[in-house]
Amino acid sequence: MTSLRSSRGFALSEFLVASVITLAVIGIAIKTFDDALKLNDATLKLTDAGQNMRSGVNLLVRDLLQAGRDIPTGGIPIPSGAGATLVQRPSPAAFSYAFDNTTLTTLGAVTTGNNLGMTVAGRQTDMITLMMSDPFLPSSGVPSPYTTPITAGFVVKPSSASGSGPKLSSNGSSMSMGNQGPWFAGNLQDGVGPIKTGDIILFKGATGSAMQVVTSVGGGNVQFASGDPFNMNQRSAANGNITDLLGTDLTIQRVLMISYFVQETTPGEPRLMRALNMFPAQALAGVVEDLQLTYDLVDGSTNPAGVLDLPYTVSGNTFTSSQVRKVNLRVGVRSEEKSRSTGDYMRHYVTTVASLRNLAYVAEYK
Repeated sequence: MTSLRSSRGFALSEFLVASVITLAVIGIAIKTFDDALKLNDATLKLTDAGQNMRSGVNLLVRDLLQAGRDIPTGGIPIPSGAGATLVQRPSPAAFSYAFDNTTLTTLGAVTTGNNLGMTVAGRQTDMITLMMSDPFLPSSGVPSPYTTPITAGFVVKPSSASGSGPKLSSNGSSMSMGNQGPWFAGNLQDGVGPIKTGDIILFKGATGSAMQVVTSVGGGNVQFASGDPFNMNQRSAANGNITDLLGTDLTIQRVLMISYFVQETTPGEPRLMRALNMFPAQALAGVVEDLQLTYDLVDGSTNPAGVLDLPYTVSGNTFTSSQVRKVNLRVGVRSEEKSRSTGDYMRHYVTTVASLRNLAYVAEYK
């Protein structure tokens, strides 16, 4: 006997139950797939944020480790006293900061900048300026009566001296390079550029040191005219200028001044910037929206930790950048695009420390 059920097919109730089960299975599958896509999206955005973070932080830490190389203990004198005007500091766009040459007379290897950066995502960021000698500018032999050159530098005589070596003019406004051709040609094989406009030159002598900024190069001469971007060439200032060293033998080296800060030149796209001297700042990583720095100091007694800015005075003792032993760094970065799962940016933070070059590392502070 033929079954009536088989001849009439599925009942409506059976079809509805099967449809509901099928739709439920499809819905679960779609939800699972969508969750997987969101998880993958979030992972990719976190990965991108991490890569941005690493690229910027690695270079910042490297520069921190090199800060102070060949910089005299206690810093380098800057124009100060009677007749001195502001010495400009590399700054984020729309800001114009100056080094303190009123209460301070020297510029140390580290210049702090608590809350001097841009406000990004409602938070004030920090900045920092570092100084170090350029280790790659080639040294050259200097014939008699000139002395043996120091690493990456050479001896400059007063303009009245004999010989074919470099000489500084009687007022310090220019320098004839003599036989120091590599400072003009550079060393392209090693990627070392020649001396150029905007470079900072450190002069060291028996009586002290001073910096001047190159304003032009040509005809075998380097000019240090007033009105340079830093306003460092202040020969009329009472203290801290090249006139304090005139008439003596000097060694010279190129100095690098490197500043780090967060800058939001395009709305919504803050970048970690690295500025060399007063040249245009270069973007290292995006989208970096936070930069916080603190400093651990050592005096053999109190050893303050987590200091926000320098100079720092506590219990009648004033600490300067020459007493920085450790820099504590915190950088925050976000994803380029919003996450599908949260509807907001994915954020990632990294904290690390760097012990400054040639300074003792102290792991514990009491």
